Amino acid sequence: MKIKGTIISKTDSAKEIADALSPDNAGYMKCSVENGSVKAEFSGESPRTVLATADDYLMNLSVAWQISESAEKHNNSKVK
Repeated sequence: MKIKGTIISKTDSAKEIADALSPDNAGYMKCSVENGSVKAEFSGESPRTVLATADDYLMNLSVAWQISESAEKHNNSKVK
């Protein structure tokens, strides 16, 4: 049985976040930018594999998102 899933995250930093997550583009997951959003597609033979991959992705997405927001705040504070 083949199991598939997709998570789409809208963000102004879609390209930067997708680039940061691109090393994980192997095997069970592919991350790309689509319509200004980060799109992650998962597939696997078992629910456990897909769930574990999605869980890892969400943790990495959270870190990349926080870094992006922090960098944006830092850059905006320099402009003032």
